[in-house]
Amino acid sequence: MKGFPDRTAASLAVGLLALGGMAIRAGGKEAHGFSSLRVATVRAFEAYVAGTESENSQSLGRGPFLWLDGLPEGERKTAFAQLLRGEVVIERVGGTKGEGRAEAPGGMIHDWKGIVFVPDAKLDDVLKVLEDYDHESIYYAPDVEKSQIESHNGDHYRVFLRFRRHKIVTVVLDTEHDVTYYRDSATREHSRSSAVRIAQVVDPGSSEERERTPGEDAGFLWGMETWWRMEERDGGVYIQNQVVTLTRDIPTGLGWLIEPFITSIPKETLEFTLGATRKAVLARMKN
Repeated sequence: MKGFPDRTAASLAVGLLALGGMAIRAGGKEAHGFSSLRVATVRAFEAYVAGTESENSQSLGRGPFLWLDGLPEGERKTAFAQLLRGEVVIERVGGTKGEGRAEAPGGMIHDWKGIVFVPDAKLDDVLKVLEDYDHESIYYAPDVEKSQIESHNGDHYRVFLRFRRHKIVTVVLDTEHDVTYYRDSATREHSRSSAVRIAQVVDPGSSEERERTPGEDAGFLWGMETWWRMEERDGGVYIQNQVVTLTRDIPTGLGWLIEPFITSIPKETLEFTLGATRKAVLARMKN
């Protein structure tokens, strides 16, 4: 494994395999590496999402529309300079000690937001990519393996996405999302997406492929809520995304080994998503 001594790489592999399906704790489902999603965990996540929803509603009404506009002048100039260079700007939201996550009984809530700038783009250029769910498996490969619009009525979509996450071990998830778009002005739009179903796939691509019962799995992803904002200005379009996800907690005794990797996935995924969106918009503009 590049960047790690052989012994460290082997230890990480063992730890992650333990999380994914080998023995972790004694007794019940935990003995097989799987964890039941608890009512208390769901309620904690719902409460956190409700608070985030309220904050987003307030900023839509009173501003700032883009979170970078609310930064101190020096930080704001630095961030916008990064965006003009084509970089993705990422920031943790909430959580404990700035770690980008919050506590939930039996689980962890991860909260990250990011923004990217697409030069010379129009708002409709961005929307043509974001609403093109049938081709997200192309735009966001390899993270999105399959994508399909299940239903579409005006600004409302029901979407199927198969996620593939690889971090030494590979996890495949079948998900369904409820998405609604809202036009705020001629130059602004926002959308709201909720994962209404998440199921871990066992033996994907084989004749034995099957889904585990949602909430009765390894807990790599139990909940996902997303807020997008787009603003056309400064000769292009700013694309902002905030994602709140719910995962299982770290098994006792494996925190020092696994936690840095589990907590890095939400940030890495958001950064990839925004970068891939920028790339897809620019590519479509050339056609």
